Amino acid sequence: QVQLVESGGGLVQAGGSLRLSCAASGRTFSTYGMGWFRQAPGKEREFVAAINWSGGNTYYTDSVKGRFTISRDNAKKVLYLEMNSLKPEDTAVYYCAAQRTVASTLSVAILYDYWGQGTQITVSS
Repeated sequence: QVQLVESGGGLVQAGGSLRLSCAASGRTFSTYGMGWFRQAPGKEREFVAAINWSGGNTYYTDSVKGRFTISRDNAKKVLYLEMNSLKPEDTAVYYCAAQRTVASTLSVAILYDYWGQGTQITVSS
């Protein structure tokens, strides 16, 4: 069992930056693919970014490429999402997720096994 706890959310002006962290429990964090998803009010949960177990491969949805950076520290069992040049449309609840079994993709929410409780990001214009 893995527990995930996000932190770092808050209110920021457009153009600003935030860094989200996701602390994981358990001894197998380093073997999991990890991802960030977000859900805005009235919208479905959407993929934001993902990283494979070693950190050697990263994936982003088009709308955040060049602005967001996902990374992980397997020794500390922490996942990060550095967010720059934030826009009002980035406003959402952000969730981190862990994929226990290697799947063909890291961008599909249903393939993840564990989820954090979410942290709110609000970007004001």
